[in-house]
Amino acid sequence: MADTADTVEASAAGEATGRDQAPAATPEAEPTGDPDTASGADAAGDPDATGGAAGSARRRPPGHRRPWEHSENPRPTPGQFPPGVGPTANPAPDHALSIRSFVPRRSRVTEAQRLALVRLWSRWGLEVDAETAVDLGALFGEKPVVLEIGFGMGEATVEMAAADPSTGILAVDVHTPGQGNLLRLAEQRGLDNVRVANGDANHLLDDMLSGRCLSGVRVFFPDPWPKKRHNKRRIIQPEFVELCASRMAPGALLHCATDWEEYAEHMLEVLSASPSFENAAGTESGYAPRPSFRPLTRFEQQGINKGHVVNDLLFRRLP
Repeated sequence: MADTADTVEASAAGEATGRDQAPAATPEAEPTGDPDTASGADAAGDPDATGGAAGSARRRPPGHRRPWEHSENPRPTPGQFPPGVGPTANPAPDHALSIRSFVPRRSRVTEAQRLALVRLWSRWGLEVDAETAVDLGALFGEKPVVLEIGFGMGEATVEMAAADPSTGILAVDVHTPGQGNLLRLAEQRGLDNVRVANGDANHLLDDMLSGRCLSGVRVFFPDPWPKKRHNKRRIIQPEFVELCASRMAPGALLHCATDWEEYAEHMLEVLSASPSFENAAGTESGYAPRPSFRPLTRFEQQGINKGHVVNDLLFRRLP
């Protein structure tokens, strides 16, 4: 479980519920780690090395077809969705960041996930193009809105949305199967307070949201990037924390969780040093017990069974 929310990048889009995110124009190596996240605990190769994360590509023999290529309905990828029907592979091609906190994964989209994306994306989906202003009132009405960065396969997001229907959840990630699964689950539960954003949380916060419009930000189990040379890719950095603060209303909670103890220490150090937040845990350690509103996910429980220590951090936005 050495993660999983990728994710917001930030990424945002985040370990047990999701690692951080933003799609790339070309696929990168699929990381290891939580299978339900936008990016795993570490890339299959060094993304900083010459030649990219994947290294030299292996050539398939002429005429070789993967199992799903024999089907009349081959495995969908983001680029196979017509414009406006599903998430795009690279919604902000002209706004690449120099350092990303995630590696996009191009894993299999099931038929149920594909159909949910085709059916619901135009209603509940949002492309993070780094240009179009987001009107949260049009998306959620008068509901307060929490931004969730990285949501994996969306099970925890749906549980939180169902438990608090008076709050809107804007969930951002780049993992296409997870996007489809979240939409499918939300429809099954009859929820109208979930919207799914496809892209990099940095772009969403910096370029598309304005003012102190968020009642909370959640970054659950982001990619810990455990190798020292990759620590710069961690989403929780001073600059990102202040970017979140610029969009959070007074009293709003920035809630982080990780099962990687060294990353938890890094998070606590960065958040404690921020002039925009105060620690709301009320404990000597600075870490908070898992709040009842954050569901215990299947992947998180597997990590706990293996002896992993999960730390929650709750920091409140100062006036």
